[in-house]
Amino acid sequence: MKYPKGGGFKRGGKKGSNDRDPFFEQETKKRRKVGYDDDEDIESIDSDAEENGFAEDKREANEAEDEDEFADETAGEKRKRLAEALLKRTREARRRELEERDDEEDDDDDIVKTLMKKQLEETGRVRRAIASSVQEPVSSDGFRVIVKHRHSVVSVALSDDDARGFSASKDGTILHWDVSSGEREIYKWPSDETLKSHGMKVREPRNKKHSRVTLALAASSDGRYLATGGVDRHVHIWDVRTREHVQAFPGHRNTVSCLCFRHGSTELYSGSFDRSVKAWNVEDRAFVQDSFGHQGEVLAIDALRKDRAISVGRDRTMQLHKMSEQARVVYRAPASSLESCCYISDTEYLSGSDNGTVALWGMLKKKPVFLLKNAHSVVADGITTINAENGDDDLVEYNNSCTSSSWVSSVAVCRGSDLAASGAGNGFVHLMAVEASAIRPLFKLPLSGYVNSMAFAKSGKFLIAGVGQETRFGRWGCLKSAQNGVAIHPLRLS
Repeated sequence: MKYPKGGGFKRGGKKGSNDRDPFFEQETKKRRKVGYDDDEDIESIDSDAEENGFAEDKREANEAEDEDEFADETAGEKRKRLAEALLKRTREARRRELEERDDEEDDDDDIVKTLMKKQLEETGRVRRAIASSVQEPVSSDGFRVIVKHRHSVVSVALSDDDARGFSASKDGTILHWDVSSGEREIYKWPSDETLKSHGMKVREPRNKKHSRVTLALAASSDGRYLATGGVDRHVHIWDVRTREHVQAFPGHRNTVSCLCFRHGSTELYSGSFDRSVKAWNVEDRAFVQDSFGHQGEVLAIDALRKDRAISVGRDRTMQLHKMSEQARVVYRAPASSLESCCYISDTEYLSGSDNGTVALWGMLKKKPVFLLKNAHSVVADGITTINAENGDDDLVEYNNSCTSSSWVSSVAVCRGSDLAASGAGNGFVHLMAVEASAIRPLFKLPLSGYVNSMAFAKSGKFLIAGVGQETRFGRWGCLKSAQNGVAIHPLRLS
C-alpha cells in the first residue's frame, strides 16, 4: 500500500522517533537560547555558586571543629555548657537594657529639670540674673526707629514670642509690625453702625462720642486678642489674626487710660479717669467685676498670672487689687503722684513718679523699700542738673516749661528677671538692676523725646520704646526735635 508524499508515517519515521517533530524542535531551540543568551548571567551564577560553596565549606569546617572540641563530653556536660551559654547571653542582654534605661532616665531627668526651671521663671518664683550679664553699649548700638507714627506713640506691646509688636498713637492709629523687618499693618476702625452692633454705646459729650484717640493698648499672651482704650470710654477688642474689631465693652464713665491682660488667660483689666478698675473676660465677651478705691485718675496698671492687679494714680497711692477676694491693699507714695508701675514678681513692684523718683515696693510694707531719687536729670534753660544718687544733696529747681521732662512716664521689667528700665523726657532711658531691697543703675541709653511706654523682649536681647513729641495724657511739654514712632535698642548679653 502506497501513501502520498507528506504522509504521517513517512514524516514521523520510525515508531517512537521525535527527531523531526516541530514541537520538540521548537523546545530545543528555546532551551538553547535561554541557556546561552548572556555570558554575564553565567558568570554571576558561577560566582554565587562558588560563594555558597565556600560558605557551606566554612560552616561545615566550624561544625567539625565544634564536634572535635566537645566530642568527649557527656550529655550532662553538654546540657551544662548550653545552660551556661544561655545564662551568659541573658545577663549580657540585661546589662545592655539597664545601661539604656539609665541613659534614658538621665535624659528624662534633664528634661524635667529644664521644664521645671522654665516654669518657675515664667511664674516669677525664680528670678533670672540677666542684669549682671548686660554689657555696656558701644557707639554702634543705639535706639533705631523701626515704625513711624504721625502723632506721639502712647503705648507699645510685644507678642509672647517677641516676633511681633503693637503700637498705638494719639490719633487712633493702631499698628501691627514685625520686629525683625519692620513691616507693618494697620488696624482699620469699622463704621459707627458696626461699632454699635459690637456693643458700643453713644453717650455725651457729643464731641467725643466718635473720638478715635487711643491712650492704652495690651496684647494677650496667647496672641489672639488685642485690647485698646481711649477717649471714647470703651474698651475695644480686636482679633489679631484678622485685624478686625470684634467687641466694644462699655462701662467706664471717663477716658480709659490703661489696660493689661492677665498672663496665661484672656482676662483683661482696665483703668480709667473715673477712678475705677474693671475686669473683663474677653473669651466670653463679658464684664466680670470692678474695683473702686482710688481717689484720683488711674494712670497705669499691670498684672501677672494671679488674678491680681496693681494700679497707680494721681492720688499718690499704689493699690493691689485682689479680684477674687474683692479686697485691696493700699501703698502710699511719699509726696509724689505716681505715673507708671509694673510687676517685678508676685511680691515686688516698681513705680515711677512725677518728681523723677523710681521706687521699689514690697508686698509686706506699705512704704517703698528703696527710692532712687532724681533718676532722670533735666535740662532747664541750657543747664543740666546733676543726678544725686539716692540722696538729698542738692535741690534742683526746674522752670515750668521743662518740669514734665523729669516725669518717669514709663517703667518696664524683663519678666522673671532682675533687669529693669525707666524712661522720661530728658533724652535718656536708664537700665537698672533690681537687687535685694535696692536698685542699682547700670547704663544710660540716649533717646530723644518723651518715652511714654516700654517693653522688654522675653529673652532680654532687646528693648522697645514708644516715643513722641508730647506726653501721654496731655501737652505739658513739646519736643519738636523728637520723632514719633517705635524705637528698638539691642542689648548685648555676656
